[in-house]
Amino acid sequence: MENFIDTPINQTATKAQVKDFFTRVYTYMFMALVVSGIVSWYLASSGLFMKWFINMETGSVSPLFYVVAFSPLALVFLIQAKYKSFSLGALVGLFILYSSLIGASLSSIFFVYSMGDIAVTFFVTAGAFGAMAILGFTTSVDLSKMGSLLYMAFIGIFIAAIVNMFMASEWLAYVISIVGVFVFTGLTAWEMQRLKAIATDTNISSDDKQKMSLMGGLTLYILFINLFISLLHLLGGRD
Repeated sequence: MENFIDTPINQTATKAQVKDFFTRVYTYMFMALVVSGIVSWYLASSGLFMKWFINMETGSVSPLFYVVAFSPLALVFLIQAKYKSFSLGALVGLFILYSSLIGASLSSIFFVYSMGDIAVTFFVTAGAFGAMAILGFTTSVDLSKMGSLLYMAFIGIFIAAIVNMFMASEWLAYVISIVGVFVFTGLTAWEMQRLKAIATDTNISSDDKQKMSLMGGLTLYILFINLFISLLHLLGGRD
């Protein structure tokens, strides 16, 4: 994920304009969370996850699961690379597709963790995420240097997670989860500060801000999902 705006701030938007920007950001984020939640629950409860993604003869994961698990990565790169040229409607459609694919891959958690653990972890994630979002919005400390370091750590976690898909090391999974909690909470604060800078900059056109609000919602959604997965691995008791 990249920094989408490098324009210096020369003027400050009104409180109403800032509120409108963040309303759109969180609308996109919550929309994606709802889509992912519905898709993941439906695939798990209907038995489609087992039918589509598990080879019943061998008990192993089917190739289709890896396609679904890794295709969001290509999709998010496409969105980030082309968001300026794509229409807002096209971006919304791609965002819904992205959150649907994430939901499909997340449906596996219903076979590993209890509903109680999933629910509790979701609320813990929401609390931690909200606290760091408020911190990032209100702090006067420049978090840009911290953000750069955390994104490098994010890349390291991502690579380690892919490696561990084949190693299946429990201790490495716990290390990744512990580091992930710190990385994703820190990036949430950094992202909120960056979004606040965009919201208050009157040099950015209304059309551009609409697209940037979607990109902000996408980034916050990604951070929330990753924080949720990290906490679920640490707090959830496996069935």
